[in-house]
Amino acid sequence: MTVSKMTWRPQYRSSKFRHVFGKPAVKDSCYDGVPITRSVQDNNFCAVNPRFLAVITECAGGGAFLVLSVHHTGKVDPHQPRISGHRGNVLDVKWNPFNDYCIASCSEDTTVKVWEIPPHGVLKNLTVPWKELQGHSRRVGLIEWHPTANNILFSTAYDYKVMIWNLDCPEQVIKNPVRTISHHTDVVLSLSFNTDGSLFATTCKDRKVRIIEPRSGNLLQEANCKTHKASKVLFLGNLKMLFTSGTSRWNDRQFALWDQDDLSVPLLEENLDGSSGVLFPFYDPDTHMLYLAGKGDGNMRYYEIGSEKPYIHYLTEYRSHQPQKGMGVMPKRGLDVSSCEVFRFYKLVTTKSLIEPLSMIVPRRSESYQDDIYPMTAGNRPALSAEEWLSGIDKGPVLMSLKPGSQIAESHSEMGKGLGNTLDTRRSHSRPGMLQLAYIQDKLETKEGKEDGGNTEEERSWTPVSNGEDYGLCSPPRTENELRLKFHKQQEEIRRLRELLNQRDVRVTQLELEMKNMKNSQPHQGSL
Repeated sequence: MTVSKMTWRPQYRSSKFRHVFGKPAVKDSCYDGVPITRSVQDNNFCAVNPRFLAVITECAGGGAFLVLSVHHTGKVDPHQPRISGHRGNVLDVKWNPFNDYCIASCSEDTTVKVWEIPPHGVLKNLTVPWKELQGHSRRVGLIEWHPTANNILFSTAYDYKVMIWNLDCPEQVIKNPVRTISHHTDVVLSLSFNTDGSLFATTCKDRKVRIIEPRSGNLLQEANCKTHKASKVLFLGNLKMLFTSGTSRWNDRQFALWDQDDLSVPLLEENLDGSSGVLFPFYDPDTHMLYLAGKGDGNMRYYEIGSEKPYIHYLTEYRSHQPQKGMGVMPKRGLDVSSCEVFRFYKLVTTKSLIEPLSMIVPRRSESYQDDIYPMTAGNRPALSAEEWLSGIDKGPVLMSLKPGSQIAESHSEMGKGLGNTLDTRRSHSRPGMLQLAYIQDKLETKEGKEDGGNTEEERSWTPVSNGEDYGLCSPPRTENELRLKFHKQQEEIRRLRELLNQRDVRVTQLELEMKNMKNSQPHQGSL
């Protein structure tokens, strides 16, 4: 009698995100009295960046949306100035990922408009856009910015076309897109890019999922699954997989996972429930977490994605009694890393005219920076210009660290400059005398130039952001506790800046002494 050994596998899996929980903001930190649009379009109606929050509003005649400072919480003035240049209802808004003061909007009036927001917010109604894009023949329902190339915008409309626009042109009204893609036979429902923007995926009312190469317009893959009707699609970072949410043949809400290189059969299908609201998926490539929020639901499910079977691991569910109409998402660079916040939603609650921030938090005892949950993430610098991308170049996003005080990772050109400086330093060390003196003088002049106000245009346009708050856009404290908290934050900031200033003064003194030593040693070398 032979006894076969069974391999034992644990029923649990180790995950640092197993206990992530949702923390809704208190009433004072919400945006109250916002007349959220009653449009039935299956969009999010809200866009957020670290400075501003934009939300499409209900209005009589034409279309409009609000742009509020992220820190301007509480009751919103009913006469708050709006951006109201469209002649039809606004259907979608998206912030430029590389410019916090630039936002695009599309409308039922068949146009796409790009707006420049003043540094201190919208103080009067804006009606004249920076750019107007005219090319679609029917209402435009969806817009997306390219994830790595600067000033490249995608739009799709009810004329079943996807158009690619280059905003780096002198004309204020652009009538000719750089590419028009006409593979769809019905309305495009969603659009998603891969990491470097070399491919995009779409879902369509004809039930098909398509992967398209944007510059050539070639259709690379097409899925026509009879058991799954997809409404939203996402590229899952660098995992070479697609995620779609939609309905089954029995109208149950369902999601599916696909191999990017083979869309013939889904890798996984799973039914959720019998509700009718559209499922909005949100994916965080840094933590590999996927969030599913249903339109009209109060709850939100979240999962962890793996590269091996069973691919999707259910974590838990956030429950609320307030149904959401749409969700805005804060970019990673706008999160509060001191509280271990890994994702932040802005939930539109139309029943209460309320926008409620919802933070997803990893419970940790330590208040120090947690490197393991904050890897390098996509920053706010473009990797390519529009012309470089159109010429056929692909690059991944320029990465940045979320650690307080750190800088964005160097781009290729900056790394080249750094290499050149290193070589110059090596040469100066090998040749004493005038080369070392010139090097120190150059360093000292650069330092003095910066202190005298010889800053670049980028530094002049920079506004101080400390402790996650922009001082130029902060709302005044309402309670004594808030005032005390802001006072302590300000004192800490002053202390840190004084330390930094003292360190720089010491460095300047050291360089001056080195210069004097060099000058004193020159006559002795000449006499020898």
